[in-house]
Amino acid sequence: MKKVIQLLTLFVMAIMLTVSCEKENENENEGGNETKTSSANSSESHNMGQNCMSCHKQNGSGEGWFTVAGTVYDTSKITVNPSATVKLYTGPNGTGTLKYPLQVDKKGNFYTTTNIDFTGGLYPAVTGNTSTQYMGSTISNGQCNSCHGNSTAKITAQ
Repeated sequence: MKKVIQLLTLFVMAIMLTVSCEKENENENEGGNETKTSSANSSESHNMGQNCMSCHKQNGSGEGWFTVAGTVYDTSKITVNPSATVKLYTGPNGTGTLKYPLQVDKKGNFYTTTNIDFTGGLYPAVTGNTSTQYMGSTISNGQCNSCHGNSTAKITAQ
């Protein structure tokens, strides 16, 4: 009788592990369906200055598939600026239509899983407490830290 109970216990544990692992694998890509957007009061983000979308993508390890993400620093380019806003316009220097405003979180990061229409390109602007910086060229994707902080200057706002 004792052996039967032991075998039954092992059998139940094996089934639980199998179902548990299956469930995890089934939900592996559900993160793309999560809605995530940075806000001024949030401090959930991490990895400041890195290309957020190297993980936050389909089949990536990050929660949610970001369409725009990056980090804003103060003018020292060392300290993050949590009081900035990133805005994406249809025209240069803040002209055209403001399509997507994104608040920077307490860790200096901005991100969203919102579907962004990059057709025709968008012009980024970063507004701080005292000034706005405009990017002179259009962007066709939202991987801001893939260039900024690597091949071009970090994103800054005063």
